[in-house]
Amino acid sequence: MMAKNLLNEYFKKNEKSITEYLLRILSDVVKEKTVNVEKGRLNEFPYLKIPGQESLVSKIVIRELQAMNVRYEERTLVEGRSNVLAMYGDENPSLLVASHSDVVPPGDGWTRDPFTTYVQNGLVYGRGVIDDKGPLVSSMCALKALTDLNIKLKGTFILGAIASEEYREPGEEDAGLDFLIKNKFLNPKYAIIPDVGGNMQMIDVAEKGRLQLKITAIGKQAHGSTPDKGVNAVSMMSRLLLKLEELKMKYSEHKFLDKPTLNIGIVRGGSAANIVPAKCEATLDIRYLPSQSAEGILKEIQEISKSVNGTFDFEIVAKSLPHEVDPANILVKSIQENAKVIMGTTPKPFGLGGGTFAKSFNLSGIVAVGYGPGDDTAFHVADEYIEIKQLLTFAHMISAVAIDLLGS
Repeated sequence: MMAKNLLNEYFKKNEKSITEYLLRILSDVVKEKTVNVEKGRLNEFPYLKIPGQESLVSKIVIRELQAMNVRYEERTLVEGRSNVLAMYGDENPSLLVASHSDVVPPGDGWTRDPFTTYVQNGLVYGRGVIDDKGPLVSSMCALKALTDLNIKLKGTFILGAIASEEYREPGEEDAGLDFLIKNKFLNPKYAIIPDVGGNMQMIDVAEKGRLQLKITAIGKQAHGSTPDKGVNAVSMMSRLLLKLEELKMKYSEHKFLDKPTLNIGIVRGGSAANIVPAKCEATLDIRYLPSQSAEGILKEIQEISKSVNGTFDFEIVAKSLPHEVDPANILVKSIQENAKVIMGTTPKPFGLGGGTFAKSFNLSGIVAVGYGPGDDTAFHVADEYIEIKQLLTFAHMISAVAIDLLGS
């Protein structure tokens, strides 16, 4: 209790200086345009040399770790896209707080420069302030609190600034978390992934699986003036897609996950208005539950296609499994108990339709949950924002959880 009492006093007495530090470092990392896009779009972003270029953020993180005298490792699969792992403590068990250092493109609609932070009414704005550079800097504040107070942990607190979360080319080797886990550079006992929003009132304990399925309708090309001599693949696909919108997948209800979903994300077909198209492709994004499988869903869709007059090919482009953890595990309980003291509330377990780093950890046998600051409606939007006070509270929270799980 003595260590946590020191922590409480630290965040209470030093709120102004911690806020100044947080906003200064956050401004530095937001300025680095670590936009992660497919290679074919690099010409749209003249400031990008490679997708992500996360090493620009790594340099700032390393600068601050050196100032704290905290040991770290920089691990790189792809030049210019490094990962930084900071370690405070030397023994097991270990707790990782992992944030990604890449961001999505700014998009349209910003009222100010997306790569320059600005503060208004207790909020800080800029691309990445919630997803995921704000939580990264908040984690650095937690580490700084532990080092400033010279709290000796029996285990190891690990801070991760990890590349390649927002986008990866199909078939491309992951330069971030998968690279770190496969090469055993990272094997914590517990992990917190601050990439879910929910204003620290929700704990992500389950995530749906994801199936990307490409369907190709195969027709016969003909002149547009004689469509009866051809077979229109676009028309064929449209009939199938209408049926898929009514598909009721077979599944069992889940305590934390809502029903499976199917989104028709991409449709491509035809080369000219006066040509009967011989091919049409549609790519589906399907989020499914633990009671389902990608192969089972594919069979359901193939069965529906038999009711459409035409020929279809099916390809699983990518898939990831669903996962869930025990909502009564020690990590969840520690977050809840510390939230009662620090915030006066008890965060509730919930499930996500999307995916976070927690999935890779849990599928590798590491207990991981999603938990973090910010409003979940602020992700990927113009004028992305987060409440500054929440970033400070999150730093307090995870340093307190570290003391609980690792000992002091």
